[in-house]
Order: sequence, then structure tokens, then C-alpha cells
Amino acid sequence: MAYTAMSGTGTTSGDDPLQTAVWRLRSRACWADAAALIPPDTAAGAVQRAALLVERCLYTEQGWQDAEDALRSAEALAHDDEERGAAACERGQLAYAATLHGVRDRVDEARAALGRAAALIPPDTAGRALLDFRRGLLAENISRSPQAARAAYRRAHTAAAAHSDSLLLSFTWRHLAGLALRDGEMAEARHGFAESLRIREELGYLVGTAPALASLADAETDPEASRLREEARRLFRLLGGVPTWLARQLTPPATPSPTGV
Repeated sequence: MAYTAMSGTGTTSGDDPLQTAVWRLRSRACWADAAALIPPDTAAGAVQRAALLVERCLYTEQGWQDAEDALRSAEALAHDDEERGAAACERGQLAYAATLHGVRDRVDEARAALGRAAALIPPDTAGRALLDFRRGLLAENISRSPQAARAAYRRAHTAAAAHSDSLLLSFTWRHLAGLALRDGEMAEARHGFAESLRIREELGYLVGTAPALASLADAETDPEASRLREEARRLFRLLGGVPTWLARQLTPPATPSPTGV
């Protein structure tokens, strides 16, 4: 996650102990508990809290008002362009999630917020990589423009690699592989899905592992596909049915479908 309140994102041994605790909770779908650990009185902390609660909305389809409240606090505390851009990026992601899940059509708000973030976040920063990825999500799942999505994902992928952002790389690998699968490029799809799964398992990103398993299953044939899908179901049940949208993908016969994460 970009814009953390202290050093690191909690995914490596040298990170700040607070971020390590936040990561452990986040990776196990405990977003509210993770957000409660973060001091809310700085712009960086407020944005990170908002980001966690926005992510909860995307994965669980719940907690919308908490995310809105956290976003308002982050926007109020932002004082420079990068802080305002970070808050705008989260605003765009929340509007995207609400639109994707059919809560309310907020696509115009999502586009405007991500456009505002693009004007504020400096190029060649980790925040820009996350922004490009989110613009790809909007292009793929809302605008239905795979070419624009692919270009945005590739920019995000290159930048994530440059900034050693392994978690974001797991997302860009997965979504580029999803586009390859749609185009019938099976070897490319399998490679991308396998890389995404490998990274998530290495990071201990439990809440993202079931989606990665299910996606790889879509590019495999039986009996491997069935094995992967059953493992995804096991993790899905372990986390209490999170992410909610994965239930559709795990219901036989499983078919490739756009996903928000």
C-alpha cells in the first residue's frame, strides 16, 4: 500500500513494527482492526486508514460510510500536492468500488478523482504506479476498454518493479494475465497468474491468495484446474466468504470474469 504512515509496508523484516502489525491484519481481511492501529492525526496516517477501509469495501461490499468518513478526514489533513493526490486516488477507488458492486453509479466521480490525482501525484513515484493500476481497473471493468486497461497495467507494472512494490506487482501480473486469457493467449495467462500467486504466497497475502488460485485455475486444465479451485474454495471459506465477489467465480462451472482486485 502506498502512502504509509511510517517506514515500509509491513511485508519485509526491516519495516516499522506498526506497519508489520497493520500488514498482518490487512492480509487476513481484518481491515478495520488494521485501520484502528494507525494514528489518524497526520495526512499520511489518515490516507492509509482511508485506503484500508476503501479496500474493505472492495473485498466485502460493506463499510461504505466508514470509508467515506475516513476519506473526508484524509482530504481535510492533506496540505501538499502529493497528499492531496493520494487522497484523490483513494476517493477514485471508493467511487470505482461502489460502481463495480452496484451500490451506486459513481463512475463520473471515479474518473474525476483519478484525473485529479494524476495532476497532483509526481511522475516516477510509487503513488503513480498505484494510480496507473487503478486507472486500468476503471478502463477494464467499467469502460470495457481492454486496450486502455492493458496500457495502464503495463505502466503500473513497470513502475511497481522499479519501486520494488511486490504486492502491486501481484496485481498487475494478475490483471495482465486476465487480459491475455480473454485473448486466448494461454501460456502468457498461465505465466502471469502463476507469478501473481507466487508473490502473494511469499508475502503471506492470504486474502488475495484465493483469487489468485481461482484465476490460475481458469487458465489450467483438469485435474490441475480442479485442484486449484478447491484450494481457493478452502481459503475462501476460511476467511468467511471474502472477497465476496469470488463466490461467483468459484461456483461451477467457473468462467473467467472481470474482478476488482
